[in-house]
Amino acid sequence: MIRSRLFSARSWPVLEGVGCWTPLARVFPRPGRFLPQHASPRLLSVSCADCTKHQEPPRKKLLSEKKLKRHFVDHRRVLVRGGRGGDGVSCFHSEPRKEFGGPDGGDGGYGGHVILRVDRQVKSLSSVLSQYQGFDGGAGGRKNCFGRSGAVLYIQVPVGTLVKEGNKVLADLSHPGDEFIAALGGAGGKGNRFFLANSNRAPTTCTPGQPGQERVLFLELKTVAHAGLVGFPNAGKSSLLRAISNARPTVASYPFTTLNPHVGVVHCEDHQQIAVADIPGIVRGAHQNRGLGLTFLRHIERCPFLLFVLDLSVPEPWTQLDDLKYELEQYREGLSERPHAVVANKVDLPQARARLPQLQARLGREAIALSAATGENLEGLLLHLKELHDDHVAAELERGRQPLRW
Repeated sequence: MIRSRLFSARSWPVLEGVGCWTPLARVFPRPGRFLPQHASPRLLSVSCADCTKHQEPPRKKLLSEKKLKRHFVDHRRVLVRGGRGGDGVSCFHSEPRKEFGGPDGGDGGYGGHVILRVDRQVKSLSSVLSQYQGFDGGAGGRKNCFGRSGAVLYIQVPVGTLVKEGNKVLADLSHPGDEFIAALGGAGGKGNRFFLANSNRAPTTCTPGQPGQERVLFLELKTVAHAGLVGFPNAGKSSLLRAISNARPTVASYPFTTLNPHVGVVHCEDHQQIAVADIPGIVRGAHQNRGLGLTFLRHIERCPFLLFVLDLSVPEPWTQLDDLKYELEQYREGLSERPHAVVANKVDLPQARARLPQLQARLGREAIALSAATGENLEGLLLHLKELHDDHVAAELERGRQPLRW
């Protein structure tokens, strides 16, 4: 009677088809009314496992790299702290028939470092958090046992990350596998064994662990590529990158379609790979931070040679080259003097083909006339791109540097 009263007070729900449970059969005189006897007890374990599964708190699903690339981030402020060192221990050796064992307190472990590591699979700084805390070291133990050192915390950053502290550049992570110690872990505390001396045979002093290094770093991403496509908005840079590589930037008939840099890889016959970066459109006054301004001008700095893409469908297309070189020179001196090639796009349009002789006469050099939409004369661009890449590799080897391999 007491059991049935307690059971009814709790008002537990009874599910049909769950299974037969022996304690419930004793409470109810007619178990077949609520719980069928022919049900298999295996169903009870399955249903309980399902209930337990649904009771687990929902976990945040990690975003894939494909989704992270949609939110391109090229600068980040990060607060990093190294792990705290473990505390030292004050204790004395205890052993039967050994009254004065002496101090045997061990030192604490070192705190873990926070290290920036370059990962080629990471494309932007969107996955970098605003704060990182290193792992703490373990405390010392008896019998002169040292504490466990904290594990190293690695932060994955893309190739071309510039690390700054204030206005000072600390590191330039421009190659895969490069590492930079962002914050050092704290030193472990000393146990009383460390203070043993002839003047003090039974020290009780022990020191705590030191806190880790704390720094505020500014991460800045500069896209690393061999060639950079430079041009005004709606000049056909994204269409050209889609035509010569497997990159798939957004293409539309309105300006400023490309808001993030895209990198495509061109495969050559001798198994060489040339990385081409699509830089968002530059407008007049970009060096004064107009339009997208300085936000993406810095992505051109790491490109050893450039491809100036001109739109032949507009009147006087030769003025575009002068304006583009002026903006690059105002942003950084000598940037417009790098090896480059002039690409005259949209030659498939009738009015554009009529302006081609005037463009070549104004430039005093031969421009690569092509159409990214129809694929006309793309072979000429690829051959000239290969020549620029070979000249860059030869120049780097003469200087004793290793050329960029994509």
